[in-house]
Formats: sequence, C-alpha cells, structure tokens
Amino acid sequence: MNIKFKKSYRFAVKSASYISLFSAAMLTGLLYFVYTVNWFFILLFTFSLFTFCFFVLQYRVEHFIYRRVKKIYDDIALLEASPLRSKPIMTDMATLTRELEKFARDKKMEIETLKIKEEYRREFLGNVSHELKTPLFTVQGYLLTLIDGAMNDKTLRKKYLQRAEKGVERLIYIVQDLDMITKMEVGDLNLQYTRFNIIELVQNVFDLLEMKADSKNIILMFDMKYIKPVMVYADQEKVQQVVTNLVMNSIKYGREDGTTEVSIEDLVNNKVIIRVKDNGEGIEQKHIPRLFERFYRVDKSGARSEGGSGLGLAIVKHIIEAHDEKMYVESTFGTGSEFSFTLEKAK
Repeated sequence: MNIKFKKSYRFAVKSASYISLFSAAMLTGLLYFVYTVNWFFILLFTFSLFTFCFFVLQYRVEHFIYRRVKKIYDDIALLEASPLRSKPIMTDMATLTRELEKFARDKKMEIETLKIKEEYRREFLGNVSHELKTPLFTVQGYLLTLIDGAMNDKTLRKKYLQRAEKGVERLIYIVQDLDMITKMEVGDLNLQYTRFNIIELVQNVFDLLEMKADSKNIILMFDMKYIKPVMVYADQEKVQQVVTNLVMNSIKYGREDGTTEVSIEDLVNNKVIIRVKDNGEGIEQKHIPRLFERFYRVDKSGARSEGGSGLGLAIVKHIIEAHDEKMYVESTFGTGSEFSFTLEKAK
C-alpha cells in the first residue's frame, strides 16, 4: 500500500531539532566542565541524535495517525455503498478532512433523498389501496346483496349486476393504467412514429367527448378556424391519448357552461405547441409541482366522484417525455388552467 506522510516531516524535523539541540547543549556543558571540548565529537553526536530522533518521531507519528485513520476507514467501510472503501488509506489530514466532509455531505443528501422516496412510497401505496378498495367494496356489496336474497328479484338482480360490472370495469381501467405507466417508467414504451394532422386528431377527441362535455354544458372549441392541416411527426395513438386525457380533465374540473379551448402554434426549431385551456376552477400554485405524480389529486373527494384512475396526467407526462418533448402547465386559481406540450413538425 503506497502511503505518503509528507506533512508529518515538519513535525519530525522540528521535534528532532529541539531534542538534538538540547542534547548537544547538555553534552557541551558536560564536556566543558569535565573534559576538553571536542567540537567534531559534538557535531557527530548532534547529527546522529537528530537522525535517530527524526526517524523515530516520524515512524511513531505516522504509525499513531495511521492506526486511528484506519479505524475511521474500517468504521465507514461498514456502509455498503461507501465511496471511501475503494480508496487507499491516507494520513494527510487536510486531504482526509476534505474527503470525509465530502462523504458526509453526500450521505446527508442520500439520506434526505431516501426520506423523500420513502414518504412518496407510503403515499403511493396509500393511494393505490384507496383507489382499488373503493370499486372492490362496491362490487362486493352488490354481490353480497344478491347472495342474501336480492337475486330472486329480476329488476334488482339486473341493476346490481350492471353496477357490479361498472366497478369491475373501473378496476380493469386502473390496472391497465398502472401496467402502462410501469412500462413507461422502465422505458418499455414502443413508439410508432407517423405523419398525421394534429387538427384532425383534436377534432376526433372533441367528437369522442362531446356527450360528456354536453352533460356540463361545456363547449369544446378551437381558438380559431384552421384551414390548412398541421402535420406532426409522432406516435398518433399515444398523442391522441394525451389530448384525450387533457380534454377529459378540462371537462372534469371545468365549471358548467364553460369552455375548453385548444390552440396550435408554431415554435422555433421545427416544433409546434398544443395548448388545452379551460376556464374552470384552476389549480393552486402549491399543487402544480406534484400534478404529474401518480394518483396525486388536488381535490381528494371531488375528483374521485368524477371517476378516472388518477394516473392520467402521469401517463401524459411519460408519453410526452418519451417523444423527447416538453410538458407545461399554467394555472390561476379561480380562473382556469392551461396544459400544453410540444411536438415535432413533419417535414
């Protein structure tokens, strides 16, 4: 093991010098009073004593420091991921201090990150449990009612079976979304890039959600009349899912007799930005950083009454990022929200 002790030389030199000078002075005084002073002998004695003291002190100091520093390394080596384990043991105090301070900072950040992840894990498991148990208990309740005698009533039997089926459909919807987002997070999202007209795609989404919007008297509209098609290059099916989720959210959280407006604008670097804007209740700023987390809901009660898996925005974010594009959100509480994302224009 290659160990350097350069900074301990100064200590050894000074200590050896003090001892040698003191010893030489004592020897000179002794010879002066007892014998004739022999300067050659005194110089030889001083040099020999200095050399002996230097090496003894140097060895003892290095050995003393090395043993204690090695104890520090052994204690730190108990941590599995310690970055100091693969480094040679050093006794340079300044370098060692820097290394330990850096190690301490890194470990503190790692611990804080683990705490955040643990909190997120607990919240995520709680949300998954809540989302699954609601339809499960609903299905169980209707089935138990049928078993307890309601099965003999044809009207109740049909109604309860239909409601139980809706609960099962919701469970399937949640599981499918969980499976999809898991694949996205591990990079298993196979994108099929094609050229398509984003105006036509948005219109298809409007047609699909027209009845749901009518139930709240919400108008689905473009910001202007687009005469020419706007061709983009992306996965058409995934982008339609993005637009559907965003428009669906605008209907869910929009106020009655409101509007959902979609606009498409050109950007630099051969990009377009698609904006989905509503004049609904809006989102408080404290919620915006967490909007794209799985199962995170701004309104814990109202959102569940509207249905959905709670994974819509998380899926949207993963799809857009899989395209190497950007997702944006702006909202003013009480006024409305705007979600937007970029896409590459087709050449």
